[in-house]
Amino acid sequence: MESLEIPRLLLHHHHPRASSSPSRPLSNSRFLPQLCFPSNLKKATKNATLRSVSGDTDGGPPASPDGPVSFEDDEIQQRDEDRALLLSKEIDDFGSLVGFRLSTTDSVHAGKTTTTDTHRGELRSDEVEEPGDTNVGEDKAEIRVSHNIVFVTSEAAPYSKTGGLADVCGSLPIALAGRGHRVMVISPRYQHGTAADKKFSSAVDLDRNINVFCFGAAQEVGFYHEYREGVDWVFVDHPSFHRPGNPYGDKIGTFTDNQFRFTLLSHAACEAPLVLPLGGFTYGEKCLFLVNDWHASLVSVLLAAKYRPYGVYKDARSILVIHNIAHQGVEPAITYSNLGLPQEWYGALGWVFPTWARTHALDTGEAVNFLKGAIVTADRIVTVSKGYSWEITTNEGGFGLHEILRDRKSILSGITNGIDVTEWDPSTDEHLASNYSAEDISGKVKCKVALQKELGLPVRPDCPMIGFVGRLDYQKGIELIRQAIPELMIDDVQFVMLGSGNPIYEDWMRATESIYKDKFRGWVGFNVPVSHRITAGCDILLMPSTFEPCGLNQLYAMRYGTIPVVHETGGLRDTVQNFNPFPVGTSAEGCNAEGTGWTFTPLSKESMLVALRYAIQTYNEHKSSWEGLMKRGMTRDYTWEKAATQYEQIIEWAFMDPPYC
Repeated sequence: MESLEIPRLLLHHHHPRASSSPSRPLSNSRFLPQLCFPSNLKKATKNATLRSVSGDTDGGPPASPDGPVSFEDDEIQQRDEDRALLLSKEIDDFGSLVGFRLSTTDSVHAGKTTTTDTHRGELRSDEVEEPGDTNVGEDKAEIRVSHNIVFVTSEAAPYSKTGGLADVCGSLPIALAGRGHRVMVISPRYQHGTAADKKFSSAVDLDRNINVFCFGAAQEVGFYHEYREGVDWVFVDHPSFHRPGNPYGDKIGTFTDNQFRFTLLSHAACEAPLVLPLGGFTYGEKCLFLVNDWHASLVSVLLAAKYRPYGVYKDARSILVIHNIAHQGVEPAITYSNLGLPQEWYGALGWVFPTWARTHALDTGEAVNFLKGAIVTADRIVTVSKGYSWEITTNEGGFGLHEILRDRKSILSGITNGIDVTEWDPSTDEHLASNYSAEDISGKVKCKVALQKELGLPVRPDCPMIGFVGRLDYQKGIELIRQAIPELMIDDVQFVMLGSGNPIYEDWMRATESIYKDKFRGWVGFNVPVSHRITAGCDILLMPSTFEPCGLNQLYAMRYGTIPVVHETGGLRDTVQNFNPFPVGTSAEGCNAEGTGWTFTPLSKESMLVALRYAIQTYNEHKSSWEGLMKRGMTRDYTWEKAATQYEQIIEWAFMDPPYC
């Protein structure tokens, strides 16, 4: 691998902001994506007809699947409408053409000549159409193409988990497989020397060890495999994944060789579809790679730099899924030579810290940034909520990558995460003292009483109970809660917190419990059954996060009839509709209330307390409105099936465009 002569690619040649010197490494602000659109694409008009590539045309030789597409005028479109695929323009907020989108005629599945869902072509590229009723979703499942989808991730539930990333990569693949796609999930085979290692016990060694070149040597990796719920779960095996702690560190701190470990994961993930005969045959080269966060970001760069120049993966695409942009995989620039990439591709990952962030006067600030590399080379970018897709393009929310993301806004979309409605179902949850549903919510008060008894709080069914479940760190708004507790404890409420993290906040929880013995409980640590019981037993769930890419606890809370009070940011803004007892056009005598909770902004103690007190007042004085809030939240659709249909749309868009080159 080291001796391969890779042709120099002048990637910056076509971009006006690119450096004029092809021999100089490209800086992070100048290495921008170049999509190689066919020259005749500019001639396309709205609702132009894409001729069939199968050869079933009105004359002439069959079109090559690898050749440029051809477009006909409106007269031919009308004549061939019964078998046409239609292209519609995608326009951004400023009226600029950012791409084209396929729509179909009814003849695809019903033999009719009228077009279906023509309004879909008017969506902007960052607006993923949300599915409507069940029948519409079923129609889409019938007409969409099946793909070979490869998830690459550092964690996937139930095998490994530290947060929401594992939930997404443990549930979304199953939903996509259920819709007819062939799906593989690739993650490390962690062995910590604990009982948790048994989660990998059903995975079988495939006896397909391979060598990948990085960090100056050929690294041997193995693969384990388990087929479960329609998904191929593949685990990369290497001694660097066998150590105590969690996937990223131990009690001492973050592992110093994480760049090596996840570089290894990315190389192995690129080889797996080519060499692993799962179910008797490989996934092959025409794959859709869903790369998650910085740990898997090198996959997108490898496809463009290592494989496509030699004709491999020329039909593959990659979609970057950003779960938390605060973590980017930044290491010293000198480590680039370890990554197994051609030297001329340094500009893809090259990064320069601002002056104020450098450690000393001689520090040049040069680094490599894995997430940045994927942002500039991926074919599409997805975040875990629509609100977060906008926030990361701002100075405040982009963590230094906002300018590059703004340059790629035409391919940036947001899709709200789903939840596991089997695990999180109050009508069947085995952790609860009493089950209940939207049709019969009487069991919820029994869960509250049981929780009060378990925590040693006074048993008061009518006292509003506020809960918090999450990490104890600044991002989750713990400092705001700490400031507000003295004022909040004046009110007639009970407050319970579950979480671990910053030792300062853990100690504060213990001290606060001793001060407010009849009103406050703090459970230091994390316990899954207790988290279910808090979600079911509390009346209000507080989430004052400083930023929240998506958030899952508010979704769990609404499904359990617990009303969320959240900071208006990211996915919290998208998923919690602020309560309005009197919508426009209604009166107090005949109102039809809207909303599923309360949102507050700005991020301050005062605005948080105002929202909480609105919730407390509604709970105490307006029982019918409170019951309406509960039922609206419990009947919302936040299933992974809904999210999967939106991911399918992004995948379709990715394959419409040529790959990054």
